[in-house]
Amino acid sequence: MIRYFIEHMGQAQEVTKRKLELLVNGGCVQKEIHEDLTYKELYDSTENLWSILFMTGYLTMRGEPDGRRYDLVIPNQEIRNIVTTHIMALFREMVRKDGELLNAFCAALQDGRVDKVKTIFTEYLQKTISVRDTFVRNDLKENFYHGILLGILGFKTDWIVRSNRESGLGFNDISITSDDTEFGIVIEIKYAEADALERESQKALEQIEDKNYAEQMKQDGVKMILKYGIACNRKQCSVAMAREKL
Repeated sequence: MIRYFIEHMGQAQEVTKRKLELLVNGGCVQKEIHEDLTYKELYDSTENLWSILFMTGYLTMRGEPDGRRYDLVIPNQEIRNIVTTHIMALFREMVRKDGELLNAFCAALQDGRVDKVKTIFTEYLQKTISVRDTFVRNDLKENFYHGILLGILGFKTDWIVRSNRESGLGFNDISITSDDTEFGIVIEIKYAEADALERESQKALEQIEDKNYAEQMKQDGVKMILKYGIACNRKQCSVAMAREKL
């Protein structure tokens, strides 16, 4: 149901996405609920989505209804994770269809063009939901942005992309190497408050250096290593980069 309405409802697509974003971040939406829908009516209107999600337990009621109008919320973290997972799957499909943007992002990442990396990653962030729920720990928010970046990089077939690979004194978020070891990329991702994006991206870069996350690449004979610290807040990001030629 969520997939259908996001993909097929035209101008209603952005409205539906914003409401799902609100729910994922702990808010509520008020909707008229119809418990007498028949199967053939399910796809007649985006409004039917909310009735189905309520009747199947993916949404629950907050307070008392006003006639047929209910304040709807996601009942628990487990279901919030399920909804977020579905939205991330849709995002990955969107990435796969936009090969030109994907290739431009990967080329900028490989060439060390920081401004371009920031511009395109921000464009990707604009296309998915943002995470700002104050009840979610920052490391879990970082996981969301980590997932977005992996969703982009996963379609670069000639790169070897690893997530949370042990290297040096800990686990780096994402590492990328080419088949010919000509270059490698190490990425550390942070969630940051809006006024601390640049500072946190620099801290992420420093963490790569302090914990020696590039050590395995050096041992593997990688000739050029690009290190990226990326800090995210909702649909904005900051990118810091250092280059090490061996």
